[in-house]
Amino acid sequence: MHSGDTSTPAERLRLIDKYFLAPGGGGPRAERTARATEPAAALRLDVYDHLRGSVDEATELAKSLCDGAEPYEPRPAKLEDTYRWLVEETSHLDQRRQMARDAVIYRQGLQHAILMGDADIICRHPCPDCVTWGLVWDRHREQVVCRNHHCADDDGRPTTWTLKQLAEDHIARKNHLVARAT
Repeated sequence: MHSGDTSTPAERLRLIDKYFLAPGGGGPRAERTARATEPAAALRLDVYDHLRGSVDEATELAKSLCDGAEPYEPRPAKLEDTYRWLVEETSHLDQRRQMARDAVIYRQGLQHAILMGDADIICRHPCPDCVTWGLVWDRHREQVVCRNHHCADDDGRPTTWTLKQLAEDHIARKNHLVARAT
């Protein structure tokens, strides 16, 4: 059973697996395809690579955050349970490592949203540098760009951010607000 909330990384992962993996599914066209001399791939290889990479990264993260120790429980079979499992496996860690985990989960959620065609999710974040709401996703460079001209460098080039940097900034701001509220 799923929650119906399409804004969580887990729900996005489920939706990608269910609706975007099959040929003709939503999102951008596959870049990697079977050769023309063979039948068409039964699934979109770029989406499969994205799903596999996300789950593998979460599994490796659980191991690396726990100093190489094997997880207590095996990774769940359902993709959408991966992040819950990751949080449970690392809930005993210090705040710094939990923030690193949360940033990876948040970054993957941004990647899932962009793959699903929701690049507007980037606009919902303030720029990590100038703290204005002028961020956009540049799909050609695969970077976040701040459109505020006051945030540009000395040559007038806009400030750019990776999804990793944006996620780390988001988690740091969130944790700072929580710490101030208590």
